[in-house]
Amino acid sequence: GQGVDEPLSATGFRQADAAGLFLSNVKFTHVFSSDLLRAKQTAATILGKNKFCKDLEIKYDARLRERKYGIAEGRPLTDLKAMAKTAGEQCPSFTPSGGETLDEVRERARDFFEFLCQLAVELEQKEQDVHGAASRSSGTSEEQLVFPWTNHCSEAELSFDNGGASKVLDANILVVSHGAYMRNWIGYFVSDLNCTLPTNLTKSQLSSVSPNTGVSHFIIQLERGNLLKPEITCVCLNQDSHL
Repeated sequence: GQGVDEPLSATGFRQADAAGLFLSNVKFTHVFSSDLLRAKQTAATILGKNKFCKDLEIKYDARLRERKYGIAEGRPLTDLKAMAKTAGEQCPSFTPSGGETLDEVRERARDFFEFLCQLAVELEQKEQDVHGAASRSSGTSEEQLVFPWTNHCSEAELSFDNGGASKVLDANILVVSHGAYMRNWIGYFVSDLNCTLPTNLTKSQLSSVSPNTGVSHFIIQLERGNLLKPEITCVCLNQDSHL
């Protein structure tokens, strides 16, 4: 949760190192992290392994914090399940006293995602003002497209250049957050924004919590800067081949 702000364990640092090596060839334009210590350490470790953006500023955002679990924080998961059973409910929909509801977590995720979309639109406008639209399609930045999991995906899942449009990415954003929060964010993508999912993804995979340092990759297209109708494609979900 949020109330117990513990650092990464030795295992956590090893997992963050592995994630950093896995993502070392991906050139990020922005990095955002939860402001909880374990996420901050993970983000810093990942960037420390990167070949292109070691010095990129990490921006910390409270909207990326883990779900707040109230009186259950700092206690074993079995206690949370027992509280839910006593209340006649089941995890994860059960909200302990002082905790956040799933709707409240999803609202945080929605607010942060809309902020990212606005950031990408402003970046695109700034690029066009500086260079002119023609220069945007005058080649691709190869290092920005070296995603390590592309070998695991079909060509259809990666055909996001939209009929010959430039593959230069306006924003390539790394977001470091937490398991329960990310599960809610993905649920928002799927149920509210009709995110396209990999064909081999099962319902249990979709509803499961990511492993530590699991990587999910989403392509967001904003046609003509339309913030109200983002087209979202999930390339991979909770990828853990680096662990």
